[in-house]
Amino acid sequence: MTGLDAAAAIGTLAVVLSLIMAGAWLVWRQSGNSGWIDMIWTFGLGALGCGSALLSQTGSERRLIVGSLIVLWSLRLGLHIAHRTTKIVDDPRYAMLAKDWGQDARRQMFWLLQKQALVSIPLAFSMLLAASNPAPGLRAQDIAAILIFAVAIGGEALADEQLRRFRAHPENRGSVCDTGLWRWSRHPNYFFEWLGWLAYPLFAIDFGGGFPWGFAALAGPICMYWLLVHVSGIPPLEEHMLRRHGSKFHDYQSKTSAFFPYPRHDARMP
Repeated sequence: MTGLDAAAAIGTLAVVLSLIMAGAWLVWRQSGNSGWIDMIWTFGLGALGCGSALLSQTGSERRLIVGSLIVLWSLRLGLHIAHRTTKIVDDPRYAMLAKDWGQDARRQMFWLLQKQALVSIPLAFSMLLAASNPAPGLRAQDIAAILIFAVAIGGEALADEQLRRFRAHPENRGSVCDTGLWRWSRHPNYFFEWLGWLAYPLFAIDFGGGFPWGFAALAGPICMYWLLVHVSGIPPLEEHMLRRHGSKFHDYQSKTSAFFPYPRHDARMP
């Protein structure tokens, strides 16, 4: 991959992601439910990543494995979000923003989603790089990447199911889920989502120097960590949870790690 190839790929990814999020904005306008935005992003990024992998010029089985893993990730997360969205009126994170924007909500939401498209470029590019590594055969680090991806998918699915079961019991209404994986992290689903993105640099990097662009795939998990921990994940969700549960969630915050799973402690975890 030359610098020109990379620039062309990034430009193409940017245009497609922009169109995907413009479509998400139209669906939000028509439905009034912002929960569909994340579903469209997940399916759109998955389709883009899988297409990029399959169209990669490398002939190795790595691109087929990467493409298959992308499809698995996209289908599991996208269907989970779709099922959740059918049961809610709106996503509280986006709804809070729309309320703050008032009459300017439509324009502001459009540009917010275009910003999401922009920051998704490193994610899509890391998928492409993972499939573009020309190294022959499967290496030990490729096997490690597959195992990390499997743990991530399984862990996130388990966290989602534990939360669903907790909420399904009427006696838990108004309570904060602090059992299972949720006892170790306030956002175990976010942690495992981020963990899965570590697989792409492992696929992409060639420590022998045969694919220098592979190191750029590190931008994927770095970007995802930043989004989940500092931007669109934990901050708005915890603000909503504090408004909804008050002291119960504050007590949960004081005892439980925000992101990385860690044993509970009486003191506030970082």
